[in-house]
Amino acid sequence: MTLDQPFWIAKPLDRLSAAEWESLCDGCGKCCTFTLENDETGERFATRVACRLFDSDACGCGDYANRFNRVPTCIKITADTIATLDFLPDTCAYRLVAAGKPLPDWHHLISGDRAAVHRLGWSVQGRTISEQVVEESGVDYEDYIVVWPREKRPSRRRAR
Repeated sequence: MTLDQPFWIAKPLDRLSAAEWESLCDGCGKCCTFTLENDETGERFATRVACRLFDSDACGCGDYANRFNRVPTCIKITADTIATLDFLPDTCAYRLVAAGKPLPDWHHLISGDRAAVHRLGWSVQGRTISEQVVEESGVDYEDYIVVWPREKRPSRRRAR
């Protein structure tokens, strides 16, 4: 690693230390929300329904160390899996770095401000509902489809 390049540029993702890997996360919380997919069109829709462990106010996992044991469907983001996780937002640092793109100016590794992601509206902080609440209410996840501020609306494909 050269002194003039930050670690995420100087090293491939699979060579990052655990601390470096974790520090790439911008804390937006979008990976902890459910995405729905239309079986016929493949179109994906973000929802504001979050994992049962997600703390909406803190915008993070309430039991990060034990998340895979407590939620077996929790998806582990790794250097090997990042290319297959296309539900992650375009601003996800893991996706950006894997694609050789720069981190956004608001990312804490650039700005030095961990709260910028929330203050500037890139995170889901305070805007989610727990999957437990949704399941207990009997309401469908489709009723919680959302276009997060600063995200692109899904394209509308014509039926053929």
